[in-house]
Amino acid sequence: MGLAAADSQFHVLAVDDSLIDRKLIERLLKTSSYQVTTVDSGSKALEFLGWHEDDERNNSSEETSVSPKNHQEVEVNLVITDYCMPGMTGYDLLKKMKESSSLRNIPVVIMSSENVPSRITRCLEEGAEEFFLKPVRLSDVSKLKPHMMRTKCNKDDQKPENLEKQEINGEEIQSVLQLQQQQQQPSQTSNNNNNNNTNKRKSMDEGLSPDRTRPRYSGLTVMSN
Repeated sequence: MGLAAADSQFHVLAVDDSLIDRKLIERLLKTSSYQVTTVDSGSKALEFLGWHEDDERNNSSEETSVSPKNHQEVEVNLVITDYCMPGMTGYDLLKKMKESSSLRNIPVVIMSSENVPSRITRCLEEGAEEFFLKPVRLSDVSKLKPHMMRTKCNKDDQKPENLEKQEINGEEIQSVLQLQQQQQQPSQTSNNNNNNNTNKRKSMDEGLSPDRTRPRYSGLTVMSN
């Protein structure tokens, strides 16, 4: 197991039984400023991630979890693994990670020197983010960051302090809405008063109509000289 120390934002676990391929993917990842850990088998990858067989046997449900005592302090943001490996294939590693409640959210990318459409489809359907054909190129490595960014953003959103911020923002929005309602109420009261005044003036005008103000002479007799 080799750990390339680097002050980088993302940590990638690379899995390949070929030493040459491990060195190649490690160099590409370091060129992209990623922190890299390399292992030569799927079982060692699971061990590094903190998963072990006792989890699968002891867990009554179908999901498996990471043992805290084996879990590495360094967070793994993505796993890139070869497909064809002795013992545990890259597909087997992918399945075990997706069955684990603690590892399922880590993005997994599969590599292979064989272009087999059914194999590619099966890995993608199982949850792999990408399927790269070897030799892996720098342009392939550039596709990894969006997957790690998405996972990191989801984790940040679920942090207690961020959830608290969301609650505070919700309270602020509610306060603004209440303030707007309070501002609208005086305006509505003023409009009602204006309408009442208008109705009063209209009633007064109707009470002073020409028919009522004009003198009546119906009871008088007109005299002629």
